[in-house]
This record gives sequence, structure tokens and C-alpha cells, in this order.
Amino acid sequence: MKYFLISDNVDTQIGMRLAGIEGVVVHSDAEVREAFAKNAQDDEIAILLVTEKVFDYSREFFLEHKINDRRPLIVEIPDRHGSTRDDNYILDYIKDAVGIKL
Repeated sequence: MKYFLISDNVDTQIGMRLAGIEGVVVHSDAEVREAFAKNAQDDEIAILLVTEKVFDYSREFFLEHKINDRRPLIVEIPDRHGSTRDDNYILDYIKDAVGIKL
């Protein structure tokens, strides 16, 4: 099982590379889709790490794959500058997905 990173930031990609995680830096929706298509076909890649900005480039694309595909698991991570999401992001996500306010 391998991880793969799709990042918008070279520093994040280098940091993950130091941890042994290969990755690619992208700057547009087309590049995101190309990187995803290339690496989602690799049976060894089980977890796809995606920075928040990259996730925002292609939000609908990633949400569709999260819902319809079992592999790879798509995990949204902050880049080296930290999270751009507010403190209640997870609670809001649960409320929207399940309809329960915690």
C-alpha cells in the first residue's frame, strides 16, 4: 500500500517526499484531473493525499470519486501554511453529510 500526494505547493511536496511519499505539484483543474487519472489506476496507491487548495480546484470531481469509488481513499490535508478551513469545518461537514448537528 502506497500513499501519493497531489499538492499545489512545492514545499509540501518536498516535505512529503522526505517522508517517503511521492507526489506531484499542480496548478489547475486540468493538471489535477491528469494527476488523479494517472495515479488512481496504480493498484499500489491506496491513499491519495490532496492539499486543501487542490481539493478546492476540483471539489466536485473529488467528491464524485469519494462517493463512487472505493480506491484510492482521498484525504484532504493542509499545506505547510496550515489549514484554511475554519475551526468548525468537521462539524459542518458532518451536519451537511448526515443532517445531525453536534
